[in-house]
Amino acid sequence: MKQIYFIINPKAGNGHCFKIWERVEQQLKGEQVSYLAFFTEYPGHANILASQIALKNPEQKMIIAVGGDGTMHEVVNGAVKDNNITLGFIPGGSGNDFSRGFQIPVDPVEAIAVILRLAKHKGLPIDIGKITMDDSNQHYFINNMGAGFDAIISYEVNQSRMKALLNKLSLGRLVYVYFLLKKLFTYKTSTIDLSIDGEKHIFEQTWFVTVSNQPYYGGGMKIAPVAEPDDGLFDITVVQRLSRWKLLLVFISVFWGKHIHFKEVKTYKGKDVSIQSPSALFVHADGEHIGFTPLNIHLQARALEVLSRIKRPEEVELKERDSNDCY
Repeated sequence: MKQIYFIINPKAGNGHCFKIWERVEQQLKGEQVSYLAFFTEYPGHANILASQIALKNPEQKMIIAVGGDGTMHEVVNGAVKDNNITLGFIPGGSGNDFSRGFQIPVDPVEAIAVILRLAKHKGLPIDIGKITMDDSNQHYFINNMGAGFDAIISYEVNQSRMKALLNKLSLGRLVYVYFLLKKLFTYKTSTIDLSIDGEKHIFEQTWFVTVSNQPYYGGGMKIAPVAEPDDGLFDITVVQRLSRWKLLLVFISVFWGKHIHFKEVKTYKGKDVSIQSPSALFVHADGEHIGFTPLNIHLQARALEVLSRIKRPEEVELKERDSNDCY
């Protein structure tokens, strides 16, 4: 088995993640698994740790993030340029959309059991998004990115003490709903110039644009119901010309992926996306604030290997063919 490195964010989930790691560590010791563990000490530290591990040697290795989606986002950005790394995730945050999209159990003991089983085989090669900001800074995302209303909600959530309070009560997902209601009646929509693979679109009174690599964001919202992380395409969602009350209805329906049936919700697929607006809009990547519009996004096909229970199309085909064989 490859050398395994764990990057743990002990503050994720309002400190609950440290207890999660204790359970994982007990399981690892019980199964006599060799590993190295590193703890983050400040925002951005997981990025640095992943970069250092990537530079450690040219051998194949695994980095398992233990924390929230923000921790995984940092690890991705630190490891993305190394082709010898496979990434895994043990959920310990409040949103945990990566674990939903890539089918990793929420329970830490179940999660590490799945990861150790998956680690015996080749990881799933997935697409990632590369964002280039107006100042030429670059950021990568594995789940999704967004500009506009959803990005300012993500920003407010991450800055708020309310998140820590709700995490203590095991109600962390409700923090997104709280800030949605708080900003709903004050947010001003904007005109957005959107280019998808060279085709230009202008959307007026736009609430937000989301570019997705897998279905989930915002703590379980199914923003892109048919998105697949290894199909070579982003799923792009635009919400515009909605009254405030109807937007609330749309957000409720997002948990089931039914929002795409509203006429004000437009969906597209593409590889290269640019987002521009007359005034700067908040931008998030994997729920983390990274700056403001304008920006460009480029899909890097199958650029990263992850441990996932998503079935590859060829595996499903093979299984179906075998089940239909007669002897």
